[in-house]
Amino acid sequence: MKALIETMARALVDKPEEVKVSEIEGEKTTVYELRVSQGDLGKVIGKQGKTARAMRTILGAAGTKMGKRCVLEIME
Repeated sequence: MKALIETMARALVDKPEEVKVSEIEGEKTTVYELRVSQGDLGKVIGKQGKTARAMRTILGAAGTKMGKRCVLEIME
C-alpha cells in the first residue's frame, strides 16, 4: 500500500525525491501520511480536491481487498 501511494504521488509532483509516506498501523485501520514539497502540494490535492479524492478511492478499494480500512492524510 505504501508503495502504491508513493508511485501515484511521484507521478504527479515536480520533485519526486521529496515524496515521503509514513504508515501508522492500528487494529483495523491503517493511516498513511503523505508528505510532499510545499510547491507540489496543490498538484497532489488537485482542483477542488479531485486528485486527492481519487487517490483515497483507489486506496480504499485496495484496502477493502485486503480486509483493512485505509485512510490517506496529506500533510503540509
